[in-house]
Amino acid sequence: MVNNNGTTTEFSQYLKIVVKGFFALLIIIAIIFILAGRLSYWQGWVFSIVTVLLVTAQLLVFAGKTELARERFKPGPGTKWWDKLLLALYGPLFFAIVIIACLDAGRFRWSPELPLAVYITSYLGYGYSIYLYSWAMWVNQWFSSTVRIQTDRDQQVVQDGPYRYVRHPGYVAGILMALSTAVALGSLWALVPAALVVLLLIIRTALEDRTLQNELPGYAEYAHTVRYRLIPGLW
Repeated sequence: MVNNNGTTTEFSQYLKIVVKGFFALLIIIAIIFILAGRLSYWQGWVFSIVTVLLVTAQLLVFAGKTELARERFKPGPGTKWWDKLLLALYGPLFFAIVIIACLDAGRFRWSPELPLAVYITSYLGYGYSIYLYSWAMWVNQWFSSTVRIQTDRDQQVVQDGPYRYVRHPGYVAGILMALSTAVALGSLWALVPAALVVLLLIIRTALEDRTLQNELPGYAEYAHTVRYRLIPGLW
């Protein structure tokens, strides 16, 4: 008889992660309208609905990758000290995008009314950022939420999917997400913390890339093949 205890336990752990993720998402949606001060904040509704749909699709697609989910939500040992500092800044800065956008477009109307084409463009960027992020995770089983060399998981160099074009597609997705979130919520002022997030991700890219070249076997050779970190032809 086949023992399914391991599979059942993994599914149970993944289900807990899903429940926690959706609970956090609901809290963020509630905060959006509390900050906006009105339920007629249509940018908040569209953003919330689109985000819930995209996150739901992502969770369904990754339902079988429980080990990846564990690594992302509870990374193993060895996170670099500088990454702990950057992560301490990243969370509040990204949340500041939402806070400023909702106070701006939702309550005080500091920014001018944005054209429909700007919103459409922002959602194209937002959707693509989640697609690119998901694609990178799908082909990279070591796609952790922190910078560490995963000797406990026999980390290898990944060269498939988006890694054929740039060395850090996840950070490209993060940059697109930060900028598009600000605009999708109807705010130009929110681009200020979004720009700080972009700067932080560029710094993290440089530090992580140097770490991988120094400590992950085969990565230096890969870096000679795929020359660009974030933007082909530029950097």
